[in-house]
Amino acid sequence: MIEYSELYPCSNALRGAVTLDGLWKFQTDAKGEGEALGWRDGLPSPISMPVPASFSDFFTDPKMRDYTGDFWYETEFFLQPGWENRRLWVRFGSLTHRGRVFCNGKELVYHEGGFLPVLADITDSVRPGKPNRLVVHLNNELNESSLPCGATKVMPDGRKLAKPYFDFYNYSGIHRSVWILSMPEESIQDYSVTYTLRGEDALVHYSVVTNGTNAVRVSLQDHSGKTVAFSEGAEGTLEVTKAHLWQVRNAYLYTIVLEIVENDRVIDRYQEKIGIRTVRIEGTQILINEKPVYLKGYGKHEDFELLGRGFQWGVAKRDFECMKWTEANCFRTSHYPYAEEWYQFADEEGFLILDEVPAVGMMRSTRNFVAAGTGQYTYFFEAPTVPQLLANHIQCTEEMMKRDKNHPSVFAWSLFNEPETTSQYAYDYFSAVFAAARQLDPQHRPLTGAFEKNSQPELCQCYPLCDFICLNRYYGWYISGGPEIDEAEALLRAELDKWQAKNLHVPFVFTELGTDTLPGEHKLPSIMWSEEYQKEYYEMNFRVFDDYDFIQGELVWNFADFQTTEGIMRVNGNKKGIFTRTRQPKAAAFILKKRWEER
Repeated sequence: MIEYSELYPCSNALRGAVTLDGLWKFQTDAKGEGEALGWRDGLPSPISMPVPASFSDFFTDPKMRDYTGDFWYETEFFLQPGWENRRLWVRFGSLTHRGRVFCNGKELVYHEGGFLPVLADITDSVRPGKPNRLVVHLNNELNESSLPCGATKVMPDGRKLAKPYFDFYNYSGIHRSVWILSMPEESIQDYSVTYTLRGEDALVHYSVVTNGTNAVRVSLQDHSGKTVAFSEGAEGTLEVTKAHLWQVRNAYLYTIVLEIVENDRVIDRYQEKIGIRTVRIEGTQILINEKPVYLKGYGKHEDFELLGRGFQWGVAKRDFECMKWTEANCFRTSHYPYAEEWYQFADEEGFLILDEVPAVGMMRSTRNFVAAGTGQYTYFFEAPTVPQLLANHIQCTEEMMKRDKNHPSVFAWSLFNEPETTSQYAYDYFSAVFAAARQLDPQHRPLTGAFEKNSQPELCQCYPLCDFICLNRYYGWYISGGPEIDEAEALLRAELDKWQAKNLHVPFVFTELGTDTLPGEHKLPSIMWSEEYQKEYYEMNFRVFDDYDFIQGELVWNFADFQTTEGIMRVNGNKKGIFTRTRQPKAAAFILKKRWEER
């Protein structure tokens, strides 16, 4: 049984949830001496820092922007009235990349991994009627034993720098909301749902985990709040007549209500929105509710000016409106699980999500976007760090699936992005990850991963693990770009012919394709980096896709321009966005809009 509830905070007559979002205290710890100096009891010389947000882009000092190492957060809170005799928890949406949590000087929890919830029981640490101090000790260094992968360089002056093996900025901090939760002693810890369709009706199979022995009852409410199904027991089935299905871009959500009952008295209640839908792969088709769907949309990043990777509802609202305007129906959480609110929004809007674990950078290259496709082999999966990396990889996968398993928007899981896959070492590694993942999801959704150019059909060892195959390809940009675009088209067709000859009879989805494009850069005839070239590039790729019926989706790279590490091939970040970083369309957005309106 799990030791804590990873369920999203819920507030009702039996449960309490208040956020600690706002201005916290913040202090860097370049020498790593805060622990020895007792900073868990309070920071000696802090500055103010917004939570949730990344810390980097608030500063004008480049050394603070690129700060790598230990750093600390601190805030105070009071216990809510009536919470004195309750089980109390602190819940962080994420702590990037690893952190310790202290309450009134007592260490509560250590967590490795920067994109999934961290919870700690504070019941025995809080002081009723007095201010309570919450302190978090974080570290954002990159290595090859935790996800995402990279290295940390020590400069001559002792200053550390992140050297990621991935092409996005190593934003760090408390990126998501922090909650203080109040729950009954006996409480609902977790639940799972699966679905069976029977004509117009549906069966909702459920399983509820509690930390006690009292009775459980479950009900389902429709849009109007009317109860349409009821069952008793920790496991059971809700029979829904004339069920409203959750459909792509046409969502219908029910509310599931879970209760623990003691002597006819409800002692805990948890409610959440769910959608009735099924997911299945058959041949080369992706089926939602037994109907084929062609994926149209984007790879994205949690990235916005000033906020970095910090979640903000206004940014999410704008992103969904832009995606809806282009008639998209899907996005990939490249290259890590996003804040839970993204999934809630997708549930409401009927978007499909390819949910991705932060397994990125599994190739020793700080310019992996160039190295991908050169045939470079870096012996990544032959390193002594692999056993620890594998343990962390499986842990992240388990935490992601536990957190996101009940979202109807999540139709599949991506277990890696662009690793080396041409050796037996890689196959053994990913076999273990896939085997673990297949045991974790009650709905048994399809598993996949995104392959880069080196993972050619005659060389890749890992594609047989996938239920459908995702390709990241840049023919026409990193390979045969500009005046060689006709050659790029021929090369793309040649590779797809090789995949087709394997007769795998599974769907293929392009999960990355794109060109860096400076907004407002125009040239006739086109040149690389111009908006005209971006349009021509996509027109070429789409022309190819339409000639291969096993291609069942196109998630272009990227939804919007995003920040990266500095480099001679990056002009203030990656400019492959269909939208600018401030969410205004480039010319290619109109190409996508027209194409997707017609598909």
